[in-house]
Amino acid sequence: MGGVVVTGTPRTPLSLIDILAEYGVATVHEAQGRTGLLASGITPIQRGTRVSGTAVTVTVAPGDNTTIAVAVEQCQEGDLLVVAPTAPCDMGYFGDLLAASLKARGVRGLVIDAGVRDVADLRKMGFPVWSRHVSAEGTTKGNLGDVNVPISIAGQIVRPGDAVLADDDGVVIVSRATVAEVVVAAQRREEKEALSRGRYLTGEIALDVNNMRPLIESSGVRYVDYQTWKEEWTS
Repeated sequence: MGGVVVTGTPRTPLSLIDILAEYGVATVHEAQGRTGLLASGITPIQRGTRVSGTAVTVTVAPGDNTTIAVAVEQCQEGDLLVVAPTAPCDMGYFGDLLAASLKARGVRGLVIDAGVRDVADLRKMGFPVWSRHVSAEGTTKGNLGDVNVPISIAGQIVRPGDAVLADDDGVVIVSRATVAEVVVAAQRREEKEALSRGRYLTGEIALDVNNMRPLIESSGVRYVDYQTWKEEWTS
C-alpha cells in the first residue's frame, strides 16, 4: 500500500533553530507554557548532546523501515527526522547506514518512537538519536507510510517544519508559528534563572528566592520545636 510524500514544506528558519539550541529542553518546555514535551520514554542513546532542527516527519508501518529511506530524499541541511510507527513496534528501524546517508545531507539527528540498532556505531559517528527502544532485530521492506504530514508521536502532534529541540532531558517540539516568541520567552527565563542562581550561591534558599513563605503559611504548615513535637506525638 502506498503512502503520501509531501514536498516543499515550509521550514522554521535555521537562524531561529540555532538560537533555540542555546537553551535546554527543560527551559524551552517551561517557556512555552509547559507544552510540547515528548513522553519520557523517548530517551537519548548518547549523553551530553543537544541538537535542534526542523522536523521532517515520517510514519512507518510496524516492522518496516521503507519510508525512512524515502524520507531521506526530502531532507536537507538543518533537518531532524521524526519517526512514528502506525502501531507500537520495538524493532530496530534505523542503524549506521541510514545515519550515514542522513548525515551526508546535513540532517542533525533522529527522534523515533520505536527501536534503533548499531548504537555503538551511531555514537562513534556522532549521529544523535532519541528513541524508545534499542533492538538488534531488523525490519522488512515494502509497506509504505507517509512523509511530511502531521504525525502523533509520544503524546504530541508534530508538523513538518516545526522546531525540534533534544538533549539529555528529552525532546520538545515548538510549533513553527511560535518559535520566535518562544525564543524570547526562553531568553527571559534564562535571565531570571541566572539571577536566582546567584542568590542560591550566596546561601539563600528556595523559600525566599521564589517567595514561597506566604504559600507555606496559607497552607497551614505549623513549625514545632522538637521537644513540643516529642510531647505531642510520642506521649
